Parts: sequence; structure tokens; C-alpha cells
Amino acid sequence: MKLFNLILILNNAENKILMCLRSKDPYKGKLNLVGGKIEENEDYLLSAYRELFEETGISEKDVCLQPFLDFHWHPIKMKMMVYIGRLDTDIKLVEEAHKLYWVDITENFYNNQKYAGEGNIGHMIAIYKLHRDKIFKD
Repeated sequence: MKLFNLILILNNAENKILMCLRSKDPYKGKLNLVGGKIEENEDYLLSAYRELFEETGISEKDVCLQPFLDFHWHPIKMKMMVYIGRLDTDIKLVEEAHKLYWVDITENFYNNQKYAGEGNIGHMIAIYKLHRDKIFKD
């Protein structure tokens, strides 16, 4: 089975979401959440922190990630682990392979022309909005 992670990062005010512009397929030219492959025998959460740091410069001291959603595509034997976190403060992002953007949370994330994931990002944002008080207990 192929394992991947996606990381939904919100700014401290929770009005922006961190996205990357895909520079290669799948989803070349579309905005997506940051993430990547989970290596064999790698802890899922540690993998998410590793990918987040590699792609953005955001570390464990900047954000507390927690499991959010899992997607399992049985026909292609792929599983996606989705984590969510809110930055403690504003930080300077470090781009790796993809250009990074802060996108307003009111965007239409179901727009398949602009966003990757066949509407899954819109679904994730809707779930976050419905259950925000259970996710971030402040």
C-alpha cells in the first residue's frame, strides 16, 4: 500500500490556509495542501512533521499537529493521512519544491480548476469549520 500525508495548516487567526502550487504531476499547476510520502516503517505523525519542515520550514516548535482525517482509495491501494494544525505565531516560510501561498479560508476549495484533490480540500475545510471547537480547544 502507498502511504501519504497531507497537512492542513492554519495561520494563528485561523483565516488563512497554507497551500503549495504543484510544480509537477499529479495536480501540476493547482494549489494543494503540503505533504508527501510516508516512508516504510515511518511513524505517521513524525512523517507529517518531517514533510512539513522539508516543504515549509515549519517545525514542531511552531505548530502542534493532530490527526484529522484519513482517506483510503482501495482500488489503487493508497492511503492518505491528513493532519491539522494552527501556527502559534507568524513565521517566515521556506519553500522547497513548490511555491507557498496563504489562501483565505473563505475561498471555494471545491473549484477543481484551481485546487487539487477532486473536492477533498473543500470537504476537509467544511469539516474543520463544523468541528473547530473539538479540534482546537482554546
